[in-house]
Amino acid sequence: MGMRPQGKGRLLFDKIVGTNIALLILLSSLPCFSEAFSVTSHYNSGRRSSVTMMRTSMSGAVEGAEGKKRVVIAGAGIMGLTTAYYLQTQHASRIQSIVLVDPSGGVAPAASGKAGGFLALDWNAGPLDSLARHSFQLHQTLANELGASNIQYRRATAASVAASSHPSSSSAVKPSGKKLHHIAEWVVPDQGRAQTLGDETTIAQVHPKLLCNSIWERLQSQNDACPCTIIKGRVGSPVLDEKENLKGTTILMEGSSDQEDSVIECTDLLFATGPWCNPVVEHMMGVKYHSAIVPTPRVLTQSVFFSGCGDPEVYPRPDQTAYCTGFPDPPVVVSEVPGQEEVRPESISQIVQSVRQATSSASTDDDNDDDTMDVLSADPTLQQSCYLPTTPDNLPFMGEVSKNCFVAAGHGCWGILMGPATGEAMASLIATGKSTPQVNLQNFDPLRFTKGPLRNLF
Repeated sequence: MGMRPQGKGRLLFDKIVGTNIALLILLSSLPCFSEAFSVTSHYNSGRRSSVTMMRTSMSGAVEGAEGKKRVVIAGAGIMGLTTAYYLQTQHASRIQSIVLVDPSGGVAPAASGKAGGFLALDWNAGPLDSLARHSFQLHQTLANELGASNIQYRRATAASVAASSHPSSSSAVKPSGKKLHHIAEWVVPDQGRAQTLGDETTIAQVHPKLLCNSIWERLQSQNDACPCTIIKGRVGSPVLDEKENLKGTTILMEGSSDQEDSVIECTDLLFATGPWCNPVVEHMMGVKYHSAIVPTPRVLTQSVFFSGCGDPEVYPRPDQTAYCTGFPDPPVVVSEVPGQEEVRPESISQIVQSVRQATSSASTDDDNDDDTMDVLSADPTLQQSCYLPTTPDNLPFMGEVSKNCFVAAGHGCWGILMGPATGEAMASLIATGKSTPQVNLQNFDPLRFTKGPLRNLF
């Protein structure tokens, strides 16, 4: 969602894993999405899909034409779409087909379509640093390929701004060691307290939903060379042959008397379903954020992290709106359906009031001009909520969970930023067995919290 990294990912969940046979049998029978997901029909840009469906009684490992791979991706958000994109653009000679499976039947129904799209080059440290830096550059490349205006991509600036005479202790500041200058574009800070968090060389912005839509359109334009389709539904469980090779994945059909009698054949299966990746990986939770889209009197370019008034965050967009957010819920195991998350009016009201209070209290200087007054006073035109996938150590799950079964999820507030580099790395892993040079997947082992026999879940 593009929130600052401080204070995120404090998980309240500590699942105790047993290794007895009964538990293994129970876990292996669980579907990989919530019970609310269902499959109704197959679509490819409004047309019937040519996805191969088979009975679960099929035998032998699945092989594509001339040894090419048939890839199924659970989840059509930023991780699934970018993986499909790089499979198609960088590894087409190795890929026979790509199938995205999503309960919405479309792309980016959850956080990937409701995020703020704030991008920062150097706000992540440790194992995430190279992933974030490479992905920041890939966003620029995608903007060049897809058209910057089509995805509302632009370079921008960011600042931390004091909003009252008694700012909260959780001020929105970057990691120490950076030289900070006092500057603010569209709001006058309380008592002159403002710090720059980045300029056009380190800060950018994209509209996540438009980005996902454009990636999907590009995938469709290359269908002749490497077809990519979407199925409206949910993945059940991987299907293995007698040698434990992946041969397909179950699909649960709505209204069917036999809920798991159909299989999509595939050679490789990627779970890119954000907080809905349980039980493919353990300890995955979701942090719910609400957001409000507020019209602005002019186009603003600087993202502002307010200190005080509840610490709201504002990401202006080039379409003369501002994405306002804050006040996250505690982490939970997510049970809501993607794209159908409840929007609580009181949470939206809290965000709007906080932003207005922050803008008002920060702009009480006698020297203020009209351009800084009431810039966020309009009523929201869109109210929404989504879950950010979170892990215990704030590092994503990326890699292989069993033979030819992969996962890419858990990027927290940096999912949009890290989406392209994650997708590129996962595409390379699926197609070649190796990650990209910029991404060391050992840092993101999806089984690092899994004990003993549960590594053989599938």
